[in-house]
Amino acid sequence: MADGRVAARRDIVIAVVGPTCSGKTRIGIELAKLVGGEIVSADSRQIYRLINIGTAKPTARELREVPHHLVDLVPLDEEVSAGRFGKLARDAVAGILARKHAPILVGGSGLYLRAAIDGLFDAPEIEPEVRLELRSRLKTEGAARLLEELKKVDPAAAKGLIPQNYKRILRALEVYHSTGKPISVLRAELTQAPSFETLQFGILLERKELYGRIERRVDDMIAAGLIEEVKELLRRGFDPGLNALQTVGYKEAIAYVRGEIRFEDMVDLIKTNTRRYAKRQMTWFRKDTRIIWVNADGKTAGDVAEKIAGVFAGS
Repeated sequence: MADGRVAARRDIVIAVVGPTCSGKTRIGIELAKLVGGEIVSADSRQIYRLINIGTAKPTARELREVPHHLVDLVPLDEEVSAGRFGKLARDAVAGILARKHAPILVGGSGLYLRAAIDGLFDAPEIEPEVRLELRSRLKTEGAARLLEELKKVDPAAAKGLIPQNYKRILRALEVYHSTGKPISVLRAELTQAPSFETLQFGILLERKELYGRIERRVDDMIAAGLIEEVKELLRRGFDPGLNALQTVGYKEAIAYVRGEIRFEDMVDLIKTNTRRYAKRQMTWFRKDTRIIWVNADGKTAGDVAEKIAGVFAGS
């Protein structure tokens, strides 16, 4: 699996973060070979089964090179919150550390990475009838009315919210009506920070290079069968409104398959929205002063992995 030229450190988790198309997947694999590591995917979409091409999942060959965790783990129609992901990731990390290997978090989903690294509240299960009733009330009464209710039962959770934040309003009311406790109280009771230290490395590319990679990846995904993948998902009856399908690449491809946009418009939209997503990712990661940035311009994945491994060894 790995030559383990750099001995694994039991108390440190490595995180390889950065924008989409920055080469994190390959860098993570090369790094795992160097340090005797196992990869924990920190991608909010790769955890779902059946969506492969549009999520740029590791290939079957890459999955065989080093152990991967949290890839193809849950059904497409099952929603995984950031809080739940954080627990799954921490459990995977604990298992890797128990095997005396180096856990390597790899991904660009900032909130999910934060859940794994810093801990994030994992809300309890919501009773289906509560969820249905609140969604029905949202349609009939409106978000402003629900927000007023939230202000009464959980003013801390309602603070700063506006009706446009209807998803957060619904979530807080769902928790309250399912458990009888305000979500603000449960957050304080149930949030647990991980017991490990993390070294975070951000992959940095010049914008021109990154955008060029985005263009090529989108073209490659379409050539690899993205449209056929989407058609099969719809044929099998999956709701296009599923959280997992509200993803750049899939939502545009679904619109094309439904005849709502032209093929050329679909391609342009995927590329544009992917660039915007990459920009949002960089904005998120730049706020975290703990990240050590590694310039990947003109370097191979192996070069970048060697540099990260060197810092890890000296930590």
